[in-house]
Amino acid sequence: MTAPVLDLLHRPIRDLRISVTDRCNFRCRYCMPAELFGDDYPFLAENRLMTFAEIERFVNIFVSLGAEKIRITGGEPLLRPGLPELIRRIRSVEGVREIALTTNGTMLKTHARALKEAGLQRVNVSLDSLDDERFGRINGRGFPVKPVLEGIEAAAREGLGVKINMVVQRGVNDRDIVPMARYFRDAGHILRLIEYMDVGNTNGWELRDVVPSDEVVARIHEAMPLKPAEPNYYGEVASRYRYVGSDAEIGVISSVTRAFCSTCTRARLSAEGRLYTCLFASDGTDLLSPLRSGESDESLASRIAAVWQRRDDRYSEIRTANTHSSAKVEMSHIGG
Repeated sequence: MTAPVLDLLHRPIRDLRISVTDRCNFRCRYCMPAELFGDDYPFLAENRLMTFAEIERFVNIFVSLGAEKIRITGGEPLLRPGLPELIRRIRSVEGVREIALTTNGTMLKTHARALKEAGLQRVNVSLDSLDDERFGRINGRGFPVKPVLEGIEAAAREGLGVKINMVVQRGVNDRDIVPMARYFRDAGHILRLIEYMDVGNTNGWELRDVVPSDEVVARIHEAMPLKPAEPNYYGEVASRYRYVGSDAEIGVISSVTRAFCSTCTRARLSAEGRLYTCLFASDGTDLLSPLRSGESDESLASRIAAVWQRRDDRYSEIRTANTHSSAKVEMSHIGG
C-alpha cells in the first residue's frame, strides 16, 4: 500500500513492537508479581509462539502499511533461543529503519556482540535502582545490579545505542532518581524515567504511587540544572532535557500526568501473534491463525489495515478510577 494507513484519530502505523516470549527471569511487582506468576503459571507452549519466519513475514506486511521501526520485546526477549537470527531476518526487510530491543540486561553481556553483528542498533535496558537491596526487591529475584551494568557497558562497547528505562514508584525507588541521573549522565547513557502505569491487572496500581514527571524533573534540576530539548521526531513519547553546559540528556515519560495518546503510532504483536492497538487493550486480533491457515500477505495486510482504521484507543487520556480497574492484557505478554 502506498497511502498511509490511518486510524480514526489520523495516527499512522510507524512502530511495531514484537513480543518473542511471555517468559521472564524477573518477577518485578509492576509487571509479573511472583505470587501470581509462579512455577505453575501456564506460559505459552513453544508451538504457540510465532516462529522467526512468521515474524519476518509479519514485519514485511507491517512495513507495507507504514511501519519503519521494529522493537523486540517480551517477557525477557533474550530468553528466546537464537534471537540474533531473528534480528538478521528483520534487518533484511526493505523499509526497516531501526531495530531495537528492550531487555532487563541480565544476559546482555553474553549476547551483545552477536546481536550487534546481526544488525541490532539499540537496546533499552530496564533498571530501577543502583541499590542492590532495592533492586533485588523490585525484580523479585534478589538479582544484583552489577551484571546489568556490565551488560550495559558491553552493549556500548559493541556500538549499540543504549538507553536506560527506570519506572519510578513513590516510596519504592523515588530516592534513586538523582543517583540514577548522576550515574548515567557520567556514564554517557540516556536515562528515561517513566511514570508508574496501570498496565495489566496484577500490579496493584494506585495513583498515589505515581511520581509525576514534573516532580522528577524538579528533583534532578535542583541537583543538576536542566533545560528542555526539542523532540527528535513525531510521536516521541519521552520529553527530553539536557544538562546545562552539556550535551548529555535525560527523558521523562509522562503517560499518566501528560498522556501522549494523540501521537501514538505503535502496533503490538504478542508472542502468539495477536495484534494489540494499545498497551492497555483488553483484547487483540488473532493474526497467526489466518497466516498458518494459508492466508496471503495481501489478505493479511487488509486484515491489519481494517483493524488499524477502526482504532480509536486513547486510554491514558481518559483514565479514571473505573477504567484503570478494567481488564487489560498483561504488559509481560506484549512488552512495554
